Amino acid sequence: MADNSFDVVSQVDRQEVDNALNQARKEVSQRFDFKDTGTSIAWSGEQIEIRSATEAKVKAAFEVFKERLVRREISLKALDHEEPKPAAGSTYRLEIKIVQGIDQEKGRAMVKDLKRTGLKVQVQIQDDQVRVSSKSRDELQRAIAQLKEADYAIPLQFVNYR
Repeated sequence: MADNSFDVVSQVDRQEVDNALNQARKEVSQRFDFKDTGTSIAWSGEQIEIRSATEAKVKAAFEVFKERLVRREISLKALDHEEPKPAAGSTYRLEIKIVQGIDQEKGRAMVKDLKRTGLKVQVQIQDDQVRVSSKSRDELQRAIAQLKEADYAIPLQFVNYR
């Protein structure tokens, strides 16, 4: 029976995202190059919406927001967005989703990668996280190193190491 385990999760602290959004909103409202462009950054349900008069200003506001996220140590891999789109009137908007959890496809890729390495670990997908267990803590350390090395296009955290 496996004695040691850890969980692989992909979580973003919503409070930190909210703080970064508020800082970006304040900077956009005070910067001269955003004056009279109607640029706004706000929550729209579970996603963030940036609106402005031009596509270039939407992209510039998004860059300001990304800078604030990086300063708060939030991975930009957690952002899911497309190109700015025309909205009502003569405005553009960009919708940004914050990715939480590991979807089934990425979980299967992690399981496949860990099995391919030949490590003596058991891997299970549990809802939106992946549990890795083994008798050896050294094997778990190697599994963590393997997962960090691979790029799954989402931020990974390793929790409940026991």
